[in-house]
Order: sequence, then structure tokens, then C-alpha cells
Amino acid sequence: MTELQSFGLRLVDPSAGAASRRGGAGPSDHKAVTVDGHTIMVPVHTSTAWNSPFTAQAPDATGHSTITRGTIPIASISFPKQPRFTKMQTFDGVPYSHIATLHGSDVLATTVLQTCIRYESRRKTCQFCAIGQSLAAGRTIARKTPEQLAEVARAAVLLDGVKHMVLTTGTPNATDRGAQILCESAFAIKAAVDIPIQGQCEPPDDDQWFHRMKAAGIDTLGMHLEVVTPSVREKIMPGKASVPISRYMSAFEAAVGVFGRGQVSTYILAGLGDTREAILAICDQLLALGVYPFVVPFVPISGTPLEDHPAPTPEFMKSILEPLGQRVAAANLRSSDIKAGCGKCGACSSLSVYES
Repeated sequence: MTELQSFGLRLVDPSAGAASRRGGAGPSDHKAVTVDGHTIMVPVHTSTAWNSPFTAQAPDATGHSTITRGTIPIASISFPKQPRFTKMQTFDGVPYSHIATLHGSDVLATTVLQTCIRYESRRKTCQFCAIGQSLAAGRTIARKTPEQLAEVARAAVLLDGVKHMVLTTGTPNATDRGAQILCESAFAIKAAVDIPIQGQCEPPDDDQWFHRMKAAGIDTLGMHLEVVTPSVREKIMPGKASVPISRYMSAFEAAVGVFGRGQVSTYILAGLGDTREAILAICDQLLALGVYPFVVPFVPISGTPLEDHPAPTPEFMKSILEPLGQRVAAANLRSSDIKAGCGKCGACSSLSVYES
């Protein structure tokens, strides 16, 4: 799994399983693949994937496929099916697929606000981010209303058995940083359907927002560091780096006090310049606070400034994930105990496999 996520996968039949995503927020240029009962997101549209040693043969009538390395079969896989809810549209005529998408095999995910103050300027933008690509291509809408999100969430639960939901957002301002938008969205969704929700935003300026988000129906919170070395943060994500790591740490501590140990997480993108030692050191600090450190391999997305940046090697990822999995288990902060969100899904990293 670690090798697949580093090298990517070539597809004999690109239409197999649920549709892959190009550009946009979240895991882009990926396809969901189930290996030994564990669904992971594997790059299929990146330059790395085009040169991958791994090829997925066309699936048979039951949806199963074989991965080969050269001519040698090495694994049997399957592809999660296209969800039924995506064939519908909202009462006001917007395709459900423009409101939310399926991540992994049972997670509904949406970018509530598809614009960001960081993305507006190439001097400030996160160099790896493609949040504006799907909007420019007409595959989504700029702002999903609470009513639209509630309608789609209810349909996804009823039609496709979705188990939890991720609400992320572009950063709209330098104060609440999207917390209010998440509150409005979660409140409407929870009024329509009982589904665990993770909200994701930058740390708001006021810790009271954590109480408001919890009261609105958000069960877990993600505040994503992405890069952990200050000098690398300034280079890779100059706008977001204006919120210092010290603020993230104080926000993590306050959020854990509201949501509980293991119900606050952060995304860390390995392969952007942080050393193994730097990533593991900050993960130790996060675990001590009760925060789940979700370390994932960087994926170079086409059309971004880092589209030609190499993906991390499997050896580099294993050197982080193996000891981190042991530390996560020792801290009793396993992904399986998270109520909702990226860490619980685990599809963008093989970390959860190392926890056992």
C-alpha cells in the first residue's frame, strides 16, 4: 500500500470503479482502490503514476482486478463502485456531484467554500493546492449552501450507506478562518440526517469557535499543518505560514479540551522538504496533546507549482509511518477510535496499517 501511494498506479481501464478526481481540494488525481479489505486513495493522474511500475488490469464482471509489476501479478484489488447519489440533483437543479464526493469507500466529503484568500494570490498560495481547478472546470460550485449539503448528505446515507462526512473549506478571512461556515453547514446536516461530521479549517482567532463548532454538530476537528519546518512552510505555503506553528499548538490544546483526545487531527504532507526527524518530533508533541498526526505522502497535482516535485519514496514513507504507527498505538490514539474524518477513513495514507 505504501508503494502504491508513492508510485501511483497505471489503469488499463480508467473507467473502473468510482470516478477519479482531477484537481480541486482534498485527495485529487487519485482513484479509490481496495486492497485486502482496506480502501486507499492511489494517484492515477500524476506524472509519477504515468511511470509507475504498477498496472491495474481491467476488472472482471465482479469488479475485481489484478495489479501487476511488469508481467508479474502481485495483488488482487477491487474498486469501490460509483455511488448512486451522484446521479441526482438538488431541488434547485445542481448535480449532487457538484456538492459532495465519495472519498475512500464510505466517506462523503465536500469543500463548502471553493475559494480561498490564500489561493487568490500566487505570492500567498499553498504551492501544492488545486482548490480552484475544479471550480474553473465547472465541476463544482463556489459555495454550497447548508440546505444543499443537508439534502446531499441525507441521500448519500440512505442510498450508499455513507458512514461519516468531511466538511473542509477554503479560508475566507483572517479571523474565524471558516469556522462560521462550518457551523452553519453542520447544523443543517445534523437536522437532516444523523451522521458523524469532521470540520476542517485553519485555527480561528478565537478559541470560543471550538465550542460553537461542537455545539453545531461537528464531532471531530482537523486543523492541518501540512508542513512542519518553519523555513519550509514559508517557501511552500507563504500565506498559510502567517499563522505560526505556535498558534496551531495552542489551538490544538484548546480544541482537544472541547472535542476530546483523539478527536482532533492534523494533516502532514511528507515529501515537501521536512526531514523524517522533524516530522516525528512534531508528531510526538501532537500525540502528547492528544492530537492524531495523519501523515500522508505528498502527491504532485497537475497544474500546480509543484506538479513536477517528486513524490516521496516508499522507503522514506516507511521510515516515518512504521515508528509513528507504534507511537500512535502506544498513545492509544488509533485511527479506528476517531468518530469522523480523514484520520478515521485513512485512505490517503497507510498509517493505520502500521498502528496494528
